Amino acid sequence: MKIGFFGVGNMGGPMAANLVKAGHEVTAFDLVPALLEAASAAGARAVDQPALAVQGAEVVISMLPSAKAVTGLYLGEQGILDLIDPDTLIIDCSTIDAATSRRVAGIAADNGRVMIDAPVSGGVGGAKAGTPTFICGGPADAVEQARPLLECMGKNIFRAGDSGAGQVAKICNNMLLAVHMIGTAEALQMGVDHGLDPAALSEIMRASSGGNWSLEVYNPWPGVMPNVPASNGYQGGFGVNLMNKDLGLALEAALTSGSSTPMGALARSLYAAHANQGHGGLDFSSIQTYFRSRDAD
Repeated sequence: MKIGFFGVGNMGGPMAANLVKAGHEVTAFDLVPALLEAASAAGARAVDQPALAVQGAEVVISMLPSAKAVTGLYLGEQGILDLIDPDTLIIDCSTIDAATSRRVAGIAADNGRVMIDAPVSGGVGGAKAGTPTFICGGPADAVEQARPLLECMGKNIFRAGDSGAGQVAKICNNMLLAVHMIGTAEALQMGVDHGLDPAALSEIMRASSGGNWSLEVYNPWPGVMPNVPASNGYQGGFGVNLMNKDLGLALEAALTSGSSTPMGALARSLYAAHANQGHGGLDFSSIQTYFRSRDAD
């Protein structure tokens, strides 16, 4: 298929590359020239104008960093919505607030176009490996239309509900992720403070009722698990600043619905403090260092 792809950064770049590997014709646009060069090296056709990326496109995919960027791309003064063929499916994989997602999709529908939200869970490593989860919101038939393409980029495809539902499900997931990563980190630190080996303690908790994803595949203690950011100076993966963004979205959603999320609010506070200590660019598992015994400094 002919695909117009907007946003080829840490997540979008590998996703576009996997579409190329699957035999699709990808035309990419990004505001950063170096990212376009990388996309071109991976087999995509790079263009320097958004309008050029949608010409002849059967599907348009966006992977952008903020609601402002999504709104600007589709609805701004130079927005592309009116340039997209009415038969072209629009897939927004950005993680943004549900209200903006619903608004943009609603305007697209009013103009005879179909747009779904499909935020991604799985991190940069997952994007490169083609294993992330896509959490979709929008008409069921549109999600099914998108499924073959999403399966070229990810392992699990879910439909959470109507427009915006994918965004809500994504931030619910990431709020829980933050909570159990923090709990894992503080439990490991307490055990080590009492002389336990972090690898042994991790195995005990993993096989017991405290088992969770952080222990299974993303251990935050350096050296316990190979090929995770904790064993690489907390480089790569899903950044603290990005986790803070998603936790902020979760708190906004909680206010909208009147939901009680005390653990989510605490997680947001802890990750904000961690970022304010200069760790915003590290992987979110670096929250482990927040609990480090001061005697070790």
